[in-house]
Amino acid sequence: MCKAYALHGTLLPVLQDISFQASPGAFVSVVGPSGSGKSTLLGIIAGLEEPDEGTVTVGGGVRRLGTVAYMPQADTLLPWRSALDNAILGMEVRGTPRHEARTRARELFAVAGLSGFEGAYPSTLCGGMRQRVAFLRTVLTGGSVMLLDEPFGALDALTRSAMHEWLLGLWERLSATVVLVTHDIEEALLLSDQVLVLSPRPGRVVLSHEVPLPRPRHRAMTVSEAFVGDKALLLEAIHGGVA
Repeated sequence: MCKAYALHGTLLPVLQDISFQASPGAFVSVVGPSGSGKSTLLGIIAGLEEPDEGTVTVGGGVRRLGTVAYMPQADTLLPWRSALDNAILGMEVRGTPRHEARTRARELFAVAGLSGFEGAYPSTLCGGMRQRVAFLRTVLTGGSVMLLDEPFGALDALTRSAMHEWLLGLWERLSATVVLVTHDIEEALLLSDQVLVLSPRPGRVVLSHEVPLPRPRHRAMTVSEAFVGDKALLLEAIHGGVA
């Protein structure tokens, strides 16, 4: 798969010869330097953009509408809607009756540790809570594949660590396929089954690494010999050590 944009009358290649496969229920992370096309790749998988060459298939078909849920970098919560009503926005757009959508959302609010905050507005929620509401909206939108574009990048270290544990628990419960874009190597290794490393622009997959760590994952693993070795391997690939 390839993608380029027109800039001042010339084509600027962004992605070049991208090819990978995510198994059903797998957690895949994409890392790479800034400008390597990570977010563009997610946009193409989501169907927001089309590749110049190649195709994207989900579940064997090229139609992604209704099969892929996408969470952008910003939580994009609507300030005039409560947390609960923000979470059901995607369901409402898809035509789900409001009562049914709210009932389903309340079940997941309990799972997400948000019980009691259904009526709260985004301005009153901390960063971690806002991200959980945004993630629940992604989950409730439906689809067997969830695309997450640096969802924890703006959070402090302690909140991010708590969100990692929460996300892993919810992912295991949902059995969805996840593709996560991140700049954080430790985050990618801790969460993922597979990590793809993209080169500087134009982005190419220079390394596809299967993470050997057992599940369930926990923060203490980050100081293990296996984790430290994998981190060094990914950093070497990012900085050009793998061709």
